[in-house]
Amino acid sequence: MAKHNDWKERLNVVYSTNPDFSYTFDEEETETQPKQQQKLRVQIEKHNRGGKTATVIRGFSGTDNDLKELAKWLKSRCGVGGSAKDGEIIIQGELREKVIELLQKDGYTKTR
Repeated sequence: MAKHNDWKERLNVVYSTNPDFSYTFDEEETETQPKQQQKLRVQIEKHNRGGKTATVIRGFSGTDNDLKELAKWLKSRCGVGGSAKDGEIIIQGELREKVIELLQKDGYTKTR
């Protein structure tokens, strides 16, 4: 009979004094809201980017796959590189106006 290793379930828990503490963590992805309800904020950043300018889109609420799909679509439309992680999309270059225009045409009405 195989021994059950429950240490993997508690990997990031240091110590708990609560006797009723449960080691289960809920990491559910939120359901993606409709485009009209998304409140996206588009900003230009240079900070911590090696002096290079980047356009950052924040405020997307939804699954990681939908975030990555939106990032892929924006990058291909702008013809530049970028990434999508931690709930934000990073587009290389100073493309704030173009990104806002593309998002509004695609149905993201609460974009600024």
